[in-house]
Amino acid sequence: MSSYLDTAAGRRIAYHLTSGQGPGVVFLGGFKSDMTGTKALHLQDWASRRGRAFLRFDYSGHGDSSGLFEEGSIGDWFDDARAAIEALTEGPQVLVGSSMGGWISLLVARSMPQRVAGLVTVAAAPDFTERGFWAGFSEAQRQVVMRDGRIEIPSDYDPRPYVITRRLIEDGRRHQVMDQPLPLPFPVRMLQGTADADVPMQWALDLLDHAQGHDMRLTLVKGANHSFSTPECLDLLTQAIETLALTDQNVRL
Repeated sequence: MSSYLDTAAGRRIAYHLTSGQGPGVVFLGGFKSDMTGTKALHLQDWASRRGRAFLRFDYSGHGDSSGLFEEGSIGDWFDDARAAIEALTEGPQVLVGSSMGGWISLLVARSMPQRVAGLVTVAAAPDFTERGFWAGFSEAQRQVVMRDGRIEIPSDYDPRPYVITRRLIEDGRRHQVMDQPLPLPFPVRMLQGTADADVPMQWALDLLDHAQGHDMRLTLVKGANHSFSTPECLDLLTQAIETLALTDQNVRL
């Protein structure tokens, strides 16, 4: 059963919180994903077995949370994540951001670094509304977005098309992280599959090169796709979190 958080922005965020010791782990899901995905549930099981606090939640317009997906934007989902972390967790957290969640986690880390003990990204997609959608649109498609305020594009994950709105594109531009300094003053582990058809491997290399931090590592997994959900990939994910914990002398395992 989900619990619910009513935010100052008037959105109702569905979440599931597992109690345990810190630093807690917060999972931030991807575009049109929800908190019942394979990685989220795997991490909850891992956290329960380790006695670690763990938070998973649905952005507005996703899963059990309020709102319509088509009306959302990167800024809204960033605000949802920040509200959930501030209200439902205590102290520094290990953020685990998958795909779009990687972008959201970077926004959270930039806005409240004091609440971040470490960061793990899986196929992080920072600025994907601009580098992915807008860059990939033809001139005719761009004109449709600007004129009609929306365009439908096929999805490999849903029989229904994705609706990409003008608001999503324009709001995404206001929340880019690759066009300005990106300090990450805590341990960072990035995971990326070489067979990812949605987030180019080059994006992971670009993020590693662009971000500034004292302890940053990128692991490329040959043959892994965007879901990164095979047993081997899930083990790498939990190992990455455990490695972060071991680097923090204040963490009690």
